[in-house]
Amino acid sequence: MDILHELSQIAQQRDIPQDELIRELEEAMAVAYKKFVGTTGDVTMRIEFGGPTGFQLFVQKEVVGEVMDPSYQVAINVARTKKPDAEIGDFIEYLVDPNRFGRIAAQTFKQVMSQKMREAEHRQVHDTFAEKLNDVVSGTVTRREDPIVYIEVNKIEAELPKWEQVPTERYRINDRLRVYVLRVEDSRRGLKVIVSRTHPNLLRKLFELEVPEIADAIVVIKSVAREPGQRSKVAVISTDERVDAVGACVGPRGSRVQSIVDELFDEKIDIVPWSEDPRTFITNALSPAKVNSMKLDEENRSAYVVVPDTQLSLAIGKGGQNVRLAARLTDWKIDIRSEAQAAAEKAERKKEADQVVAVAQEAGVTEPSEAAEGA
Repeated sequence: MDILHELSQIAQQRDIPQDELIRELEEAMAVAYKKFVGTTGDVTMRIEFGGPTGFQLFVQKEVVGEVMDPSYQVAINVARTKKPDAEIGDFIEYLVDPNRFGRIAAQTFKQVMSQKMREAEHRQVHDTFAEKLNDVVSGTVTRREDPIVYIEVNKIEAELPKWEQVPTERYRINDRLRVYVLRVEDSRRGLKVIVSRTHPNLLRKLFELEVPEIADAIVVIKSVAREPGQRSKVAVISTDERVDAVGACVGPRGSRVQSIVDELFDEKIDIVPWSEDPRTFITNALSPAKVNSMKLDEENRSAYVVVPDTQLSLAIGKGGQNVRLAARLTDWKIDIRSEAQAAAEKAERKKEADQVVAVAQEAGVTEPSEAAEGA
């Protein structure tokens, strides 16, 4: 097979520049040549493609006054028989037959070339993903070897491990989807790219791509809480009073948020206004449920929230999902009660307090404050 054609195929398959592969081949040939002639000097080789064998190999020898190593040096008087105007310090090329390198040298060439290929692939992976860490890229599902799903991005297969997969997503071959680039790891098989479909920042980055106002920093995402494949909450605020943050994220007729919902296979997304005031923010976060009243414990960052009786299940959500996401979004512990429950708890507390007072009075304590202290 024509070696140039073979290199061209490898370059295309692995998306490595052909010129880079040729340089790696020349360096591998130089190592094999040094093994063959038994030198440790600095040897440079050049490959010229064409001819009956597909290529010719040349070693560059330095013109010197006194030859110390003929494998990469040539005397000036000998050099001038080939190049009359040769001077000391010049380099002259001599044809080398790689078939004479022998078994050990040939084996060395294969090992070095294999290593050079791995290094080239490492550089390719690094160059492709160095600027994509903590960002979103588009890819195609190429195969799955349970539990890993492989996503091809720019001709490089990234790994989507089990713990970064959404249980409700099927990941069929040829599915196109966006993934969040978590990290690049060095393994025995080379560099590998780990991506995620569950990371909260996937949602954040998707909004940045879909909403121009976020990309332009007019609308800012303050926090994200996500239960992948089921439901998410996003808190946003506008830096321009003329721009409605929630409206910008929803888009005309819901088009912007719907694009993200489609990308996440119908994951429900709540977009709520962020506020510095904890009461307002917690109220917004519990949407669509309505809040009647709220008592805050600033020291422990906990909130006791009362909602209408008819809104309790909505506020808590299926399996506690709504209140759980609201707590993560606001970074406050949220304890929810219905009006009836709150009234019953208040009555129970009053009953207990009355009992404490009665016991105190029997003990001769007449002041309510003293009774409370005793309690």
